[in-house]
Amino acid sequence: MAAMEIHFTLNGQPVAVQAEPDEMLLEVLRRELGLRSVRETCGLGICGACTALLNGQPISTCILLAPLAEGCEITTVEGLGGHHPVQRAFEEVQAFQCGYCTPGMILTIKALLEEEPEPDEETIRRALGGNLCRCGCYLKIVQAAQRAAALLAEERRPQPGPGAAPVS
Repeated sequence: MAAMEIHFTLNGQPVAVQAEPDEMLLEVLRRELGLRSVRETCGLGICGACTALLNGQPISTCILLAPLAEGCEITTVEGLGGHHPVQRAFEEVQAFQCGYCTPGMILTIKALLEEEPEPDEETIRRALGGNLCRCGCYLKIVQAAQRAAALLAEERRPQPGPGAAPVS
């Protein structure tokens, strides 16, 4: 099989890469583009370590053929810049131990909060069903999702304009 050029937007930047027709997106993101937040563990799409957002939705890059990303928008943790509210929430509540699953968890929670800004605990746990944490930090991860929802709500709250009187 001959390699083909595929084009997509990665973390806000257009990219063109060579990929084999049967190559998985995970391999392209790691090998061709040097991204390390997408990690291979199961190779079956069940652990969430390879999660990226494809057009805003969490996907397992280990089971998505790279050519299927043609024309899509892909976001990895690197694209969040380190200061996204979900990343800050993970730091605040110390929602990680080894950190191996953290990028996938962060992206999954980001996608959840964009669809459901105020999820209850059950909704959070259900959304994280495809992400496994081998260290067992689930309580902290759920707390991070709740904290991220609060941080995002604060960001959405209207800010007083210049010269506005303080609220007492």
